[in-house]
Amino acid sequence: MDQIVQWVVNTVGQWGYGGIVAMMFLESSCFPFPSEVVMIPAGYLSSPNYMHSDGYVAGHEMSIWLVIVMGVLGSWLGALFNYYLALFLGRPLLLKWGKYLLISEEKFEKAERFFSRHGEIGTFTARLIPVVRQYVSLPAGIVRMNIARFLFYTGLGAGLWVSVLAWIGYIAGQSEALWRPYLKTATVAAVLFCAVVVAVYVWVRRARGTRQG
Repeated sequence: MDQIVQWVVNTVGQWGYGGIVAMMFLESSCFPFPSEVVMIPAGYLSSPNYMHSDGYVAGHEMSIWLVIVMGVLGSWLGALFNYYLALFLGRPLLLKWGKYLLISEEKFEKAERFFSRHGEIGTFTARLIPVVRQYVSLPAGIVRMNIARFLFYTGLGAGLWVSVLAWIGYIAGQSEALWRPYLKTATVAAVLFCAVVVAVYVWVRRARGTRQG
């Protein structure tokens, strides 16, 4: 993993902010490319630790804030790719090819029903959960979720996650031994946060239903 991260550090340094956008586009579309492999090295490139390291290359340093913005932009583009892929290809083709991505018809139908009722909260929370974030845009496209709301909640969830990853890289550096514990803690915290958000969402909807009833 350290060799992969070092390659990403060098690649992002050479490509600049466009490299972050390109790699996060892949991460947010159907390609199994983990976001931490991109955003943590990018955060490291914006830290004082990088600028004082033996591997420092003049011109490769970055701004932490632009790293986050480019991470969100790449996430948006990848999410839009999946959204319109689902919208134009339609449900039959997605079900046909979904098995190669380990997406069963049963799982897809559950996601479709959920997004028909709770697209906003589903889009937001899914962006914080590993593996799920890559495919959450497909059911959103199938049910034709409002594009403005889709972009807003995608950006909100992606913004939180890429910010966490970028700051992990900024603080812990590029060594997996240093940033891995931070990532585990952040992942658990993200899942717990999503559980709380969903619980509050359900409670509010039930309270409204009771008052209306």
